[in-house]
Amino acid sequence: MSTPKNLTIIDINQEAATTEAYKNIPVAQVNDHVVRMGVMTEPYFWHLHPESDESFLVIEGSIFIDLEDRTVELFPNQLFTISKNVIHRTRPNGVRSVNLTFESSNMTTVRIERADNV
Repeated sequence: MSTPKNLTIIDINQEAATTEAYKNIPVAQVNDHVVRMGVMTEPYFWHLHPESDESFLVIEGSIFIDLEDRTVELFPNQLFTISKNVIHRTRPNGVRSVNLTFESSNMTTVRIERADNV
């Protein structure tokens, strides 16, 4: 899915209907930020974003956000923001999770090699 145009209804449930192990697509562009919908059935690798904060809003299921010093669990309708340059990884708690992320459009992802990387 390409980034939808403004003034368009996006059905998150329809976009999340997938059997893919991992799906991450843009669902909206807001000024210089993008809203992405992510479906996870397996952990994402450890990483950081050098130029952008990243906010997660859980829609379905729950996710763990592993940080270097703790793990945060988010449930539907809970929001959590990770500051730029903070090493983290996300993983579903259970079989599947669906979340929205809010981030800078020019955000890059830097993979961090760790012994427990997926």
